[in-house]
Amino acid sequence: TAFLHGELEEEIYMEQPEGFKVPGKEDLVCRLKKSLYGLKQAPRQWYKKFDSFTVDHNFKKTKNDHCVFIKRYESGDFLILLLYVDDML
Repeated sequence: TAFLHGELEEEIYMEQPEGFKVPGKEDLVCRLKKSLYGLKQAPRQWYKKFDSFTVDHNFKKTKNDHCVFIKRYESGDFLILLLYVDDML
């Protein structure tokens, strides 16, 4: 479900899914407001949303891997987030 949180930057339309077609309006299409799993844009939009969240919460990306985020605290403690596609550790 992570990919459902991505914000689309372009207009994307899809045919009405089976079971949702209204008689007399079968030729209408749906404009997507959010990303769907299976869209080519979905992984990138999810990563951009995750990245902006981590930046807003003072995480830094490592230079060697842009899917590893580290937050350091004044106490010396630190928190490491690892992102792999739509899983986080």
